[in-house]
Formats: sequence, structure tokens, C-alpha cells
Amino acid sequence: MGVTPIGRLRQVAPLAMAGGSKAIGVRAAWITIIETLKLAMDALRAHKLRSFLTLLGVILAVTTLVFVMSVIAGLNMYVADRVANLGANVYLVHRFGIITSEDAWIKAQKRPLVTMEEYERLRDNMKIAGAVAAEEDHNVQVRSGNLTMENTRMMGATPNFAQVRNLAVAHGRFITQADEEHRSEVVFVGPELVRKFFPNVDPIGKEIRVQTHTYEVIGVAEPLGSAFGESQDNYMVMPISAWRKGWHTNNDWVAIFVQAPNAEMMQASQDEARMLFRAWRHLPYDAPDNFAILGSDSIMQLWHDLTGNLAFVAMALVSVFLVVGGIVIMNIMLASVTERTREIGLRRSLGARKKHIMLQFLTESAVLAATGGLIGILTAYSLVFLVKALFSFPMETPLTAVILSLCVATGVGLFFGIFPAMRAAKLDPIEALRADG
Repeated sequence: MGVTPIGRLRQVAPLAMAGGSKAIGVRAAWITIIETLKLAMDALRAHKLRSFLTLLGVILAVTTLVFVMSVIAGLNMYVADRVANLGANVYLVHRFGIITSEDAWIKAQKRPLVTMEEYERLRDNMKIAGAVAAEEDHNVQVRSGNLTMENTRMMGATPNFAQVRNLAVAHGRFITQADEEHRSEVVFVGPELVRKFFPNVDPIGKEIRVQTHTYEVIGVAEPLGSAFGESQDNYMVMPISAWRKGWHTNNDWVAIFVQAPNAEMMQASQDEARMLFRAWRHLPYDAPDNFAILGSDSIMQLWHDLTGNLAFVAMALVSVFLVVGGIVIMNIMLASVTERTREIGLRRSLGARKKHIMLQFLTESAVLAATGGLIGILTAYSLVFLVKALFSFPMETPLTAVILSLCVATGVGLFFGIFPAMRAAKLDPIEALRADG
């Protein structure tokens, strides 16, 4: 038996009503939110100076948070690029490694020297390595003509040192295997030596003196810049055979740079180097290493440990500012509830429910705090710009700092606005209407 048109309407009508009621509910909720935001903004505009003074705590908190996170992020990038950058997939086999205490330094001094023989054995026996380079160095005074340069880092290195350490050649060439085999007294120099000794002439073929030794310049490196105010371009590199012939002493030891085939093989390559060194030095299985393996991640971990203290102090300051700012917001909102008692009674008499009143005051508190957060973010951006422009200090504002600070500020407004909002919602409409306007 077929369904009549009237029966079909009866079946469809409840569904249409249900869909319509859902649409009406969503629309009503949206209108409520919009009107609540308008009321909140009107209340803030009505008392501009009071609102600004109320927000000082939140502004200081957000400014401090964003500024400190910008400092830490900038320094992290700076250290990773200028200090911890050993080269692509490169780690260092070193006598000392990272020393963080006097006891550790005393113990490390008892370690045996890393020798040239150990470098050669590592170079010849490692399977998980793209290249193995060696380097020794001293700080010396260098001269050319009547000019001198202090604290120049004079290095003796293997011919593959530039490849492993990613030293780019600007002019001339780096040392070669022929230079190494013939102990040639030639040097590859940093650009600071060129600026000092040969500012307007081609430095290739010119001579640099170190005490009684004279070296011919065969190449100039691309500039590296400075790290924490100390130039990284004041150096010269000669064949390690020539360095050991003229400058090596019994207390000097070799730094070995190992380049892993790729980033995924770094840990396996370090494990192989550690195993070989321990075997050559006859260390028992339970004895600690008497050498150090140092990668960029180790340097960055030490740096993060140091900056963690700075972050902790910043968070303590931010917490104090936020609590103070939140208490001020709560007090101002309580005063606002008292001032607007009649308004609350009027809204209740016109049909507003307790949840609408509570939502209104919570929104006002959250908008107030979020506005303080935005002002704090703009202030922090201005400070970061000024510091970078005036002092060339490495700073970078991460997006996470902006989002986190804005969320924290809004959350503080909501939390400290709960009590005033509940107090406003609990007001008796009749008593509220009787209040003085």
C-alpha cells in the first residue's frame, strides 16, 4: 500500500523541524558570542586608562616571555652555526672533550695523549667513515714586514682538513698531499691576516714569518665571521708534517676529525671509533673512556643546559608578573560587577540567563588579558628590532613564543575572571534593579 502525500509530509516534518532547530541553535549561539564580544569591547573602550593600567602586569609578562625566548632562539641558531658547527656529519676524537668541573679537568689531564699514530690507525681501519683528518695547533704572533698580528691560530692539518671542516677557498688553493709529503713551508690563511698584511695586493706568493720560520701564502679562505666577538678568521693552516717538524713538542696531541658517510650513520661511526680506541688502549670493559668523542649535538646539549637556567629565571619572572596581572584583572572585574549591578539586573529582567551574564564577564576578562598579550608581543618585537639594529645581537622571535604568550595571557584572563563572573551571575535580578544607577 503506497504512502499518501500527507503521510509523507508527516514523516518528513519531524526531520525538517530537527534540522531547523539545530540551525537556529547554532545561529543563536553565534549571535550570543558576537554580542558578548561587542559588549566586552564597549566596556574596555569606556575605561581606556583603567584598562591599560590593569594590563601592565600581563604586558610585562608577555614582553619578558617573548623577548627571552627570542634571545634564546637567536643564541641557539648562532651557537649551532658559529660554535658547534664542526662540519657536515663530523665529530671530533679529542683528549679532553667537554669539561664542566675542576675534578673532571684534573682527571682528564691524566689521560694519554692522542697521537699521530692513533690518527693513522683510525684513518686506515675505520669502515664507517667518509674521511678522517688530523689537526694540531698553537696560538702565535705572526709578522709580515713591520706589521704583526697577535693570537693567530697556527694549525698543522692533513690535506683533507678543508673538506672535512667545510673550509671554502676564496683565492689560491688549500694544502695538497704533495705539500704534506715534502713538508712544504706553505700556509693557507684566514681573511683577517690578508686584511692586516696585504690589504691592497694579491696575497698569493707573499711571505708570513713566525719567529724564525718563513711561510709562503698559497691560498685564502672565505670569511667565517666572529663568534661572541672573537674573530674566527685569524688563522693559518700548514701541512701537519711541516708543523710537526718545526713546532711539535712532547706535550702536543692530535685532534682527529671524522666525517661519517651521512647523518643516519653518525652514531654507528662514533661507536666504531670508540671501539677501536678502547681496543688499542687495552681498556677493560667496565673502565671509562680515557678519550672523548665530541659531536655538534654534545656541544649543543651543553649550551641548552646553560640556557636552561636563563629560561628558568625568565619563567619565574613571567609567573610573578602573570599572577600580579591576574589579581589586578580580578579586582577590576569585581569593581566592574559592582558598578554595573543595575545593568546586570536589567539584562536578567529582559531574559538573559545566568550563563549569559557569566559568559559576558568571562569574555571581558579574557579579551582584556588578550589585549595585554598583543601589546606585550608588539613591545617585545620592538625591543628585539632595536637590539638587533643597535648591537647586532643574534635574536630570532619564534612563532611558538607568540602563540604561547597569547594563549597564556588569555588563559590568565579566563582563570582570574571566573570569580567575578560567578559573582555577577549570582546577583538577584530584583535586588540588582534596585541598585543605584
